[in-house]
Amino acid sequence: MASLKEKIGYALGDAAAGGITWKIMSIAFPLFFTNVFGLTVADTATLMLIARMFDVVTDPLMGSLADRTQSRWGTYRPWLIFGAVPLGLIFALLLYTPDFGPVGKRIYAYTLYLLMMAVYTAVNVPYGSLLGVMTDNDNEKNQFSSFRMVGAYAMGFITLLSFPYLQKMVGGSEAHQYAVLGAGFGILAAVMTLACGFLTKERLKPVRAEKFSFRPFADLFKNKPWIYLTLIGICTNFFNGFRYAVAGYLLEYCLHGDVTVSGLIINYTVFMTFGEVTCMIFGGVSPKFTEWIGSKKKAFMAAAVICIVFSVVFFFVPMDPDYIWVLVAIVILTSIGVGLYSPLLWSMYADVADYATEKNGTSSTGLIFSSGTMAQKFGTAISGSLVALFLGLAGFVSGTDPATGETVVTISDMEAVRNMVWALFSLFPAAIVLIMMFLIYKYPIKK
Repeated sequence: MASLKEKIGYALGDAAAGGITWKIMSIAFPLFFTNVFGLTVADTATLMLIARMFDVVTDPLMGSLADRTQSRWGTYRPWLIFGAVPLGLIFALLLYTPDFGPVGKRIYAYTLYLLMMAVYTAVNVPYGSLLGVMTDNDNEKNQFSSFRMVGAYAMGFITLLSFPYLQKMVGGSEAHQYAVLGAGFGILAAVMTLACGFLTKERLKPVRAEKFSFRPFADLFKNKPWIYLTLIGICTNFFNGFRYAVAGYLLEYCLHGDVTVSGLIINYTVFMTFGEVTCMIFGGVSPKFTEWIGSKKKAFMAAAVICIVFSVVFFFVPMDPDYIWVLVAIVILTSIGVGLYSPLLWSMYADVADYATEKNGTSSTGLIFSSGTMAQKFGTAISGSLVALFLGLAGFVSGTDPATGETVVTISDMEAVRNMVWALFSLFPAAIVLIMMFLIYKYPIKK
C-alpha cells in the first residue's frame, strides 16, 4: 500500500513539469515569442512545428531507453533525479531575451527550444512510466493518476495566478520580467522534480527484453488500444493547446488588455487560472466519478460532452470586458470536463501497458507512456503553431526591427484578428472534441 507521502511525491513531478514548465510554455510562449522576444509569426509557427517532428523520434526512443535502464535508483527514477537541474536551467534560459538581431534571436530560440524539448522528454517520459511500476492495483493507479493531475493543476493555479503580480513586483521591461520569472520558476521546477525522484518507489520490476530490438516499436502499431488512446491524447492536448496558446491574444485584442475588477488583475494567466483550480478540484473527484458512472470509457465520454457544450457557448458571448465574469464562468464550466478526463488518460495508458505486456510477454511501459508525453507535446505545440499561422493569415504581423533590435507588432485587419482569436478559443477546440468523442467510442478496453 502506497503512503500519502509517496502520492504527494509523485504529484510533485507533474507539479513541476505540467504545473510550471509546460503550463508557462503552453500559455505564455506564443505571446512571449511574438510580442516580447521578437520572433515573426512565421518563425514562431515553424519553431513549434520543427520541435514536434523532433519529438516524434525522441519520445519513443526515450521510452525504450528508460525501459532498459538499470541502476541503484531503479528503472525510471534516475532520469528524474539527474534530469531535474538541466530541466530548470534550460527553461530559465529559454525565457531570457538576448540582445541579438533577428538572425541571432532565431538561432537562440530554436536551439534552446529544441534542448528544452529533449530534456523535458528525458524527465517526463520516465516520470509517466513510474505509474506502471509503483503498483499493480488498478484503484491505486487511479489514485496516483488523480494525485498527479491535482498536483499539476494546483501548481498551474499558483503559477498562473501569481504571474502578473510577480511581473509587477519585478518591474522593468517585459523582457526583464520574463527572464527573472524564468529563473525563479526554473529553480522551483528542478527542486520539485528532485523531490519526486527521491520520494517515490518502484515496487514492480519490468519484464525486460533480452536486448534492444525494434520489435516493441512495431508491436505498438499492432496494439489497437494504444492507437486509439494516442489519438485521443493528441485530441485532448489540441483542445487545451488552442485555448492556452490564444488566451494572451484574447485578453490583449478582444478584451482590450488586462481587466481589473475590485483590485483583481485579470490578465491572460489569471483568466486561465479559474480553469486550473476547477481542473484541480474535479481531477480529485475523477476516481469517484468514474466509479459512479461505471467505466473509464463512459466517464471520458461524459467529460467530453461537457467540454464541447461550453466551448460552443463561449463563442456567442460578446467580446466585451463587461462580460468578463460570464467568460470566466464558461471557462470554469468547460474545465469541469477537462478535470474529469485528465487523470483518466494516464490511468488508461497504464491499462494499455498491461495489455501490451500480457500480449507480447515483455514490458514496454516506458515506450507506451512515451506516447502520452509525445501526444502532449505534439498536440500542444502543433496547436500553438496553428494559432500563430491562423493569426498571421488574419492580419497579425510581428518581428524584430533590424536597426533597433526592438520588437514590432502590426495588425492589418483588427476585426479579422479578433474574430479569429475568438474562434480559436471556442469553435476550433469544440471541433477537436467531436473527433475525440468518436475515438473514445471506438476505444476497445472497457475498464
